[in-house]
Amino acid sequence: MGDAVGQMLASAVGIAISPLPLIAVVLMLATPRGRSNGIAFTASWVASLAVVVTAVVLLGSGADASGDDGPADWTLWLKLGLGLLFLLMGVKQWKDRPREGQEPEPPGWMKAIDRFTPGKAAGLAAALAVANPKNLVLAIGGAVSIAGSGASTGGKTLAAVLMVLIGSLCTLAPLAVYLLGGAKSAQTLGDWKVWMSRHNAAIMTTLLVVLGAKYVGDAISGLAAA
Repeated sequence: MGDAVGQMLASAVGIAISPLPLIAVVLMLATPRGRSNGIAFTASWVASLAVVVTAVVLLGSGADASGDDGPADWTLWLKLGLGLLFLLMGVKQWKDRPREGQEPEPPGWMKAIDRFTPGKAAGLAAALAVANPKNLVLAIGGAVSIAGSGASTGGKTLAAVLMVLIGSLCTLAPLAVYLLGGAKSAQTLGDWKVWMSRHNAAIMTTLLVVLGAKYVGDAISGLAAA
């Protein structure tokens, strides 16, 4: 099981520090329907991520993603492709970053978030979890790593659960602060939102480049040893 957890950990952390879902849930919690919308958003995020991770792990395990000598060749080629994609996404993220003194244009849904219902909040969470290219590629990469590990079925299951929980910290943590943090929760969440908004480009660029280098390196090492 340790191999499966170690392989997916970087991808799970990458999903967890995605700024958009954290900013979205913080903004929702500050609206009149904050409690119901925040819970709906978080539940939908966890469920959507769980569906993607579970599907990829099951498909990968059924397709003999792991063997006696390590991951199957097709998983290594897939990781190589994902690694190159991470590197390209990192370059694009840095290239598109807001320049000094320039405020990024907020997405349209941010302007309408005060009018969201729990259903719309859940729909937005599902879109950010599985329709956002960065999060989808991270989820697939982590799940493929679990499927290609030498862990038992129980170990892969536990690793998948841990991946979903870690990847959902960007929504679970703000909701927990809101529900349990008392009077100081608004200030804490506001500080988180400002920090993530300000450092979004640097965070995601670093993450994508590091993950890309790791995936490419792991794939090349595995293919060379095959």
